[in-house]
Amino acid sequence: MNESFLFLAQGFEEVEALTVVDVLRRAGIPVKIVSITSSLQVEGAHGVVVNADVLFDSTMFGSAEWLILPGGMPGATNLYEFAPLRGLLQRQAESGNGRIAAICASPAVVLGQLGLLQGKKATCYPGFEENLKGAEAQTAPIVVDGKFVTANGPSTALEWALTIVKETKGTDVAVQVANGMLLYPKSNAGLGYFFG
Repeated sequence: MNESFLFLAQGFEEVEALTVVDVLRRAGIPVKIVSITSSLQVEGAHGVVVNADVLFDSTMFGSAEWLILPGGMPGATNLYEFAPLRGLLQRQAESGNGRIAAICASPAVVLGQLGLLQGKKATCYPGFEENLKGAEAQTAPIVVDGKFVTANGPSTALEWALTIVKETKGTDVAVQVANGMLLYPKSNAGLGYFFG
């Protein structure tokens, strides 16, 4: 399995960023936190400072499994304005098997404005739909369409992260991780809420 990368810009949404990294690592999916700033320390939208694993400029992305974008404002705008990340996302979208996950404002502010969601179903934080250029905007909290997994905001961060696990390693692994976090009863009752 190839490595995945989550990108941090000043003003990122902390719950979205940290939840997905935690859940992917619990599932055994290798993921690095990448700062697009000049410092490994990046401050989130609510003043939480996170130490990234690597700087964008010193990282080789190769054939990434996932490129992952937390939301938050101005975090999403800062991600979009970073030209090297825009290029990387474009290459990932055009690649044979690389995938992209985005949540909150990022599906619209980043992926939508780049035109990467043309003809795709996608969701985003309410009020940002006009930036989902060419996409079929959905009201569902999580939307999977092809190589894209989008989500609408902080309250869906855990479900979004587990959906990425499901898309990568299958439902059984996602359920195992969820059970380990006491999200479901051990009987797996109620799985339909998350996984159909």
